[in-house]
Amino acid sequence: MSGSALVFNAGSSSIKYELIDTTSHGVLASGLCERVGRPDTVLHHHVGDERFDRPVAADGHTAAVQAVLDAFAEHGPDLASAGIVGVGHRVVMGGPDLYAPVVVTDDVLAAIDALAPLAPLHNPANAAAIRVARKLLIDVPHVAVFDTAFFHDLPTAAARYAISPAFAAEHAIRRYGFHGISHEYVSRTVTRHLTGDDAVAARGLRQIVLHLGNGASASAVVGGRPLETSMGLTPLEGLVMGTRSGDIDPAVAFYLHREVGMEIDAIDHLLNYDSGLVGLAGTNDVRDIQARITDGDPVARAAMDIYVHRLVKYIGAYAAVMGGVDALSFTAGVGENDADLRAEVCAPLGFLGIEIDPARNAAPAGAGRGLPAGSPQVISPPAAEVTVLVVATREEQSIARQVVAVLS
Repeated sequence: MSGSALVFNAGSSSIKYELIDTTSHGVLASGLCERVGRPDTVLHHHVGDERFDRPVAADGHTAAVQAVLDAFAEHGPDLASAGIVGVGHRVVMGGPDLYAPVVVTDDVLAAIDALAPLAPLHNPANAAAIRVARKLLIDVPHVAVFDTAFFHDLPTAAARYAISPAFAAEHAIRRYGFHGISHEYVSRTVTRHLTGDDAVAARGLRQIVLHLGNGASASAVVGGRPLETSMGLTPLEGLVMGTRSGDIDPAVAFYLHREVGMEIDAIDHLLNYDSGLVGLAGTNDVRDIQARITDGDPVARAAMDIYVHRLVKYIGAYAAVMGGVDALSFTAGVGENDADLRAEVCAPLGFLGIEIDPARNAAPAGAGRGLPAGSPQVISPPAAEVTVLVVATREEQSIARQVVAVLS
């Protein structure tokens, strides 16, 4: 199917997008609208070697999508002549039934809305992006690709919680996992990089993937199949995140309700929007936290210590689940760009054979290392037992391929 696919990847505080040639898989244009919902929202639009930056009055995802389309109109490529065959949308939660890519209908959109309680930071943003895109790009089909799909077939021991199986089935309670598009892309990319697509070599490859952005998750993948992931029924479980607490004693919610008098909605908001790094340090921007650490801020230092401790704990647990680890990958905005964080995470893990080369870790990414853009960057020493990599996740590329597959 020749032409192009326009992909929207709406996160809780950003919208990434790419216009991708469906034959060559080359990127015709790309961009990022970041800090959506804040006064300092900014849009970065890339066409070839040119980059256009501008502030955006985007108080939500609807306005942000409009700003993206305005950028295409102003700076190109012209979407009307780009031969768009379909528009792909990343959707975080698909529930028990939506785990394959599907053409968006009103019924599908209603199902995405209905699943919002399980992904309160994301499904509303995903649905908002789909709604406005369907109105503005009315002549092409829109396809939803679900972040939970990669983890749909987790082993039973990992997918189930220790509650009545009948009760869990009745209410669709299980570990769904999230960031699956990214975890699948990164684990496949690392497999190709380390084994050359050798099926025998790849079969036993034990990987840990750390997707570290405003949302954060970890996965354990053996032979391309996920065995564990840190997020659960909702994206709240697991690692410390930008605004989410991650793992917390469930009884904290009961305590806050009974003893403090907080209503359930207020507790939900606290743990999803006012916790994590925002709760610990007053900001969910790791760049700001690292700058404050450099200036000697003890609050920022304590926040980063908690963040790193949780990561180290999960890496150790997943190594135990897999019986060892062969590759550890850092991806997403924080994982790809924060060399200091990577060094802190790996420092206590020498007993697992995990170490990094400081020079490799600090070197610029991609072409700055003499490698093609998007290539995995090995930051461990040549003789290290575990290969540590920085991998630029390409969720949009994966979504575009699935759009073409569905429409074909």
